[in-house]
Amino acid sequence: MTVQWNDLIVRDARALTASEIRDLLKVADRPEIIAFAGGVPDPALFPLDAFRTVYDDLTQDDAAGRRSLQYSISEGLPALRHWIADDLASSGAVRSIDNILITNGAQQGLDMLARLLLEPGREIIVEKPSYLGAMQAFSMRRPTYVGVNMDADGPVIAELDAAFAGGARVAYLAPDFQNPTGRSYTLERRLAVLETARKYGAVILEDAAYSKLSYEGDVLPSLLALDDVEDDQNAGTVIQLGTFSKTLVPALRIGWVCAPRPVIERLVLITQAGNLHVSTINQEVALRAARKLFPGHLDTVRDAYRAKRDTMLAAMDEFMPDVVSYTRPEGGMFIWLTLPENIDSRQLLEHALEDAKVAFVPGQAFFCDHSGRNTARLSFATEKPDRIRDGIERLALLIKRVHNQ
Repeated sequence: MTVQWNDLIVRDARALTASEIRDLLKVADRPEIIAFAGGVPDPALFPLDAFRTVYDDLTQDDAAGRRSLQYSISEGLPALRHWIADDLASSGAVRSIDNILITNGAQQGLDMLARLLLEPGREIIVEKPSYLGAMQAFSMRRPTYVGVNMDADGPVIAELDAAFAGGARVAYLAPDFQNPTGRSYTLERRLAVLETARKYGAVILEDAAYSKLSYEGDVLPSLLALDDVEDDQNAGTVIQLGTFSKTLVPALRIGWVCAPRPVIERLVLITQAGNLHVSTINQEVALRAARKLFPGHLDTVRDAYRAKRDTMLAAMDEFMPDVVSYTRPEGGMFIWLTLPENIDSRQLLEHALEDAKVAFVPGQAFFCDHSGRNTARLSFATEKPDRIRDGIERLALLIKRVHNQ
C-alpha cells in the first residue's frame, strides 16, 4: 500500500509555504540578472584574511582546538555571551549573560519563540509589511495575524493599542532599518510602543538584525535598551533577537536571543530537545572574529553599503517616474517601492526577469493580509554601483511602459 503523505503530515507543517525570496535567489544567480532580490550581505565584504588567521590560531592551539570540536552547553559559550552582553550594555541595554541564549542564526530564535509563545488561534501582531521569514516561522504554529499599519514614525499607535485591547499579547516589531521597507521608528514612537505594550502586559519581539548598519542620523536606543528592568534578570517586556550574519558572515549561523530569565530557561529546554547546542567551533570563531574585527570592520561595512544605497537612491531620483514613491532608509539593506495602483508587482517581476533582466521581491509576500500588490522590495547590498544604476534605469523604463499600457 502506498504511503499517503498528505494524511500523515500534520497541520502545523502543512501551514508552511515556499519562500518567494528563496525561489528568487535561484534566479538571481544567473550572471545576466541584476539582483535586487536577496537580502544577503555582499561577499566582497567578508573579512577572509581575518578568518584565516582565526581558524589557524584556533586549530594550532591544541587545547582550545579540541574544546571547539566538542559538545558544549545549550546556553552557548559563556565567553561569547559575555561579549554580547558587553556589546548590548555599550548601547544602553544592560543585561546578564543569563539573559542570553546563542541560537543557530536569528531565524532559529524566531522559530523557538514561535514554539514557546504561539499556538493555533493565538494572536500575534505584525507590522504591515513585515519580515517574511518571521511570518514563515510563526505560521507553523498557526496563529492569527493582526496587522498594524506603519507611518513615517513607526507603527500607528492607535492600531497597536486596539490590537492589544482585542486580546493580542505578542507583537513582532523591527524598529531599526526594517526588512523589507528600510524604515526606522523615531524615539518618540519607540517610547509609545513600549508604553502601549506595558499597558496590556504584552511582549515585544524586537528584531535587531540590521541595527548596527546605520549610515546617517542619530543612533537611537533599541526597545531593549529602553525597557529598564533595574537589574532584575526575570523582568522585561522586550525579547530581542540579534545576529552576526549581517556584520560578520552569515555562514557561521550565530545569533542570539536576549530575554528575561524565565524565557531563556524554557528556550534552553527547547534547544536541548532540538539541536542540543549551536556549533561549538562556530561560536568560538565568531567570538574571536568579533574581538579582532570590531568596531573597525563595522565601519568598512557601513561605508560600503552607504555608497550603494546612495547610488540606488540617486538612480531612482533620476530615472523613476513621479508615480513611484520609495523610502529613503538611513541604514540596513532595503528600499521599498510603492508603484501605481494599476501595477501588480508579481506580474511586473515576470517582465523584469524576462525583458529587463532585473530581479526584485514583490511586496505582497510581506503582508499578513496579502495586500500590497503594488509594492516591491529592492536590496542594494550585493550589486556593484554601475550595475545598481543600470538596473534601476532598466526597471524604471519597464515601470513607465507597464503603467502607460
